[in-house]
Formats: sequence, structure tokens, C-alpha cells
Amino acid sequence: MKRQATAMSTRRLGCARQMTSAAALLLLGRMLVIIALSERLLAVGAGSGGGSSGNGGVGGSSGNNVDSEDPEFTDVIDNITVPAGRNVKLACSVKNLGSYKVAWMHFEQSAILTVHNHVITRNPRISVTHDKHDKHRTWFLHINNIQEEDKGRYMCQINTVTAKTQYGFVKVVVPPNIDDALTSSDVIVREGDNVTLRCKAKGSPEPSIRWRRDDGNKIVINKTMEVLEVDGEALELERISRLHMGAYLCIATNGVPPSVSKRIKVSVDFSPMVWIPHQLVGIPMYFNVTLECFIEANPTSLNYWTRENDQMITESAKYKTETLPGNPTYKATMRLTITNVQKSDYGSYKCVAKNPRGEMDGTIKLYMSSPPTTLPPPTTTTTRRTTIAPAWDSFSTSIYGIMPTNSVIVIDKMGTKYQSNLNEIGKSEQKLTGENPKGYDWSKDKSAATRMQLWLPHACGCNSNNKLTYIQRICCNYAMLIALVGMLLMTTCLQTAMIKATTTTASAATTTT
Repeated sequence: MKRQATAMSTRRLGCARQMTSAAALLLLGRMLVIIALSERLLAVGAGSGGGSSGNGGVGGSSGNNVDSEDPEFTDVIDNITVPAGRNVKLACSVKNLGSYKVAWMHFEQSAILTVHNHVITRNPRISVTHDKHDKHRTWFLHINNIQEEDKGRYMCQINTVTAKTQYGFVKVVVPPNIDDALTSSDVIVREGDNVTLRCKAKGSPEPSIRWRRDDGNKIVINKTMEVLEVDGEALELERISRLHMGAYLCIATNGVPPSVSKRIKVSVDFSPMVWIPHQLVGIPMYFNVTLECFIEANPTSLNYWTRENDQMITESAKYKTETLPGNPTYKATMRLTITNVQKSDYGSYKCVAKNPRGEMDGTIKLYMSSPPTTLPPPTTTTTRRTTIAPAWDSFSTSIYGIMPTNSVIVIDKMGTKYQSNLNEIGKSEQKLTGENPKGYDWSKDKSAATRMQLWLPHACGCNSNNKLTYIQRICCNYAMLIALVGMLLMTTCLQTAMIKATTTTASAATTTT
């Protein structure tokens, strides 16, 4: 009974509250109607009183002058584009307002915002102010922290008999924001499956979506198509493989900064694969050796080494094992280093990789090889180039009969090795063949030294176009030395002959005298 009584009292109290609220609203409505009718009656009464009262003609005419000109808008309301979160001020300028009122309304929401100096809406972000001038008044509608729902047409209205109105449009732009509820998260798929990634973003204007790989590589759509970017809310990957693995960026833009993106990681699972670069490795005893295996696996595999009997090799002074991560992350390198190889270390070694998708191994056979032959270290020699201008350059004709006057002999010294390079021989001299260079008449010159000087370069092949052999180079150098000695002897002989001739001439002159 007590519970029923309590419930009844609660219901009565609720009904009473509802009736009170309804009565208050009704009372407020009646008051507004009364105020409006009162203002209208006052305006009509003032007009009729002014027209019928002779004593009040001045006052009446004054009243008529005030209301004789209808209110007019003096300027248009500017259209505004503004990012969400900013403050906005709309201006409505009126002249000859008189006793009329100015109201602001939101056309799309059919809501009265302000009347005169009063704020009607319950939106706390709305306020109104006005500036009073001599000829016109400007009423300002303030919207603080504007939101997307505030966009649309705003109407400024004067409550004349036929209401006068003008509009201004407010466009609210909102930077993009990715909707996580409608956007894919990180995915794990098996190799060979098809995958579709989705991305949804909100904003004003509506954002556009494009996809890119985080690492900058191309997106593999299928076997024949690879692109840098894909437009659209959905990214479809056919028969996905480990090449698709990585992070993808969903980028949303709408021209309003900043653009936003979401990183979606695609992980492709597959069983391990093993590559062995050298299946047979030879090493002498007492040397160190490193064996290598290349692994691909996702998820990351458990890697280890075994011997022929499947006994696992553990880290020790004898064995050193390591796994080096690769790029991409599903690649790795397994290494086994064996120190001071003994006879018992020869045989088969197996690298094993396991993950939840499967297991794979590879075998390397280690065998004994001969120790390497010790080679002497390479010697470094210094090259010295010496250019010698031959003494026969002053002659118009070579004493060899096979060397041009502009020839230069270059000698390269590398240790005990000598090389002579001669300038290119003229075509006329290249044609000389046989044992009689330049048609020289051996019978006219009985000097053995002269014959040696002329015959030796030809015999050595110094005028050959082919590359000279080592013996030929020595022969040519020797011929050059003989030529120099011969030239010195000839010079000495000439000087002696000239002295004798001078002495003989002087003696003859003395005898004649």
C-alpha cells in the first residue's frame, strides 16, 4: 500500500510539473501576442490621432514624418566561408527603422535567433549587438565557435506590414577526419588470399581518399599492374604475396588543412623458405670457417643449426651462431662460425627454420681442402720516365736512315725492366725493307764501324710497326749507343782532318812566300 501511495504521489507530482511548464509556456505565448498587438495598436493609434487632432497637428505630423519613410536595408549581408571553430559576425544595416524591430533567423532550421536586443534561441554560442548611427543602425549576429550544423542561410528581417528580409550564406568548412569505426585496422592474411582495405573520412567538403605505401614502393595490384597511388575508399589486393607486406597509408584531403592519414599494416603469413649460397664448403684443418643460410619467413621463424645426427648446435667456444635481420623484415641471414676446424668437424651441417606455418631446412657439407699456397706480397715499384733527345736531331737526315728527325726516345724504368718507345716512323721510312736501307752502297764505305751503325738497327727491327720484343728493345738500345759512339768518333776525325788541312795550308803559304 505504501509503495502504491508513493507511486501515486510521484505521478501526481510529475503531472503537476508538466502542467506548470505548459501553463508557463502558454502564459509566455499570450504575453508575446499581447505585446505584439499592443505595439500594433499603438502604431495605428498614433497615426489616426495625428490625422484627426488639429491641436496635435505638429506632433501628429512629426509622428507621420518618422514613419512616413519605410525602413530599408543599406547594405547586403556578406557570404562567409569559415573553418569550424572560428567566431563569426554577420552584419545587417537598416535606415529609417523607427519603431520597427530587427530579427535574425536561421532559415534551414526555421529558428528565430534574436529580436531587437533579445536572444530568443537557447544556443549559448549566439549573441546580438547593434551600433546606432545618425542615419542607420547595424545589427550584428555573433556565432562563437561555429560548427558544421551552423552552416546555411541567415535571414535579417524587419517587422513591417509586409516583412522585409535579406539573406547571407555561411559556409562552414571542416578539415578531414578519418572515421576509425568505418576504416580497416591492421590485418594478417595468408599468402595467396585476396584482401580489401577500406578507409572512410568525414569533413566539409567531403574528403577524397587515396592510398600509398609507407615505404614509397609501388602498390602491386595484380601480376600486371603496379602503381604509386590508388584513389578511392577501397584498396583491393589480389592473391596477396609477401611482396605486398608492409604499411599502407590512407590519406584524406578536402582542401581544408590539415590533411590526415591512417597507417594500416598488412602482414602476410607464409611458411619458411631457405636458400644456401654454398652447399659445399672446403676448409683446411686449424682454420676458422663461417657457414651461411638465407631465410624468409613470417611470422618470424625459430632458427637453429644441427649436425648429421640432428643434434642441435649450441653457442660455445667452438661454435658461434647468429641471426642477422634483413630488409624487408621477413628476411634474415643465419651464420655458424666454427673455430679451429678439426677432423671431427668435417661433415654435414643443417640450418633449420620453424614458424607456425611450417618448417624448412637446408644442408651444407664441410670437407677438408688443401692449405693455400703462400704467395709473396705484391711489390710496389716507382715508375720514372726519362726523355732523351737524340744527338742526331740536329741533322737533316738520320744517321740510321730509318729514324725521323723529330723522334724522341722514352725510357720507362720499372725495377730492372727497361722499355723504349719510338715516335711513329714516317711512311716513306716504313717502306724500307731488305738488307740495304735507303739504297746504301756498301762498296763505297769500307768502314766496319759505319757498316755496323747502319746495319744493326735494321737487323734489330727497330723500324718495325709491330710491338718490339724484349731482345729487340735491348738490341735497339745497343744500336743507339753504337751510333752515339760512332758520331763522336766521326766528329773527332773531322776535327783532326780540319786541323791537318789548316796546318798544311799555312805551311804552303809560308813556302810560297
